[in-house]
Amino acid sequence: MTLDLDALTLTAGAHEDRGNGLCLMEAVAWFAGEGHSDHPVCVSPVLGAFGRVLNDVLPDGRRQDLKPLVPLLPGTAGDGKDQVRGLMAADWLVRVYLPAWLELAGLDAGELRGLPVLDSGDAAAAAQPVLDSARARAAAAWDIAWDAAGAASGAAAWDAAWDAAWDAAWDAAGAVLSPTVAQLQDSAIALYDVLIAGEWPA
Repeated sequence: MTLDLDALTLTAGAHEDRGNGLCLMEAVAWFAGEGHSDHPVCVSPVLGAFGRVLNDVLPDGRRQDLKPLVPLLPGTAGDGKDQVRGLMAADWLVRVYLPAWLELAGLDAGELRGLPVLDSGDAAAAAQPVLDSARARAAAAWDIAWDAAGAASGAAAWDAAWDAAWDAAWDAAGAVLSPTVAQLQDSAIALYDVLIAGEWPA
């Protein structure tokens, strides 16, 4: 029996067998004629790792946007493009993903966004001081917020205040985080398509 992509619904996680559902990589294994697995041998290890994470972090509706990529993934194993794919993924993490979250927290991410494309090991190494600075600023912001919360609540009431604040934060987080999450989901799906090709966009 062949895989009907039109009827396919991708689901999160690995599955014991095809009757229990299919994640992206399990669908690729079926499409390629391999046995049931979320580690198909026909797929580049870089694309496999990225695809498994992407499949699982996307919500059900957005996950279906990965279905057109299923026929593109077989044959990528051993195609000589994994070093480029790794650099492209690192570039996205440093210049797109990390800045989005720092800016959401009110921190300046201009230095990260302004880095040259990380298209070589040398470029990645040159970016390290900027990454170290961003990490230090993020850690300092967290420490300030933590200390302020502790001072405001008082030691005796800290546990109760923390629980209440955490619950309130989760209630409010959805509306604040949704635009950034949606933007990064779009960006990650587009990146995955480019990773499959394994070539830097012109």
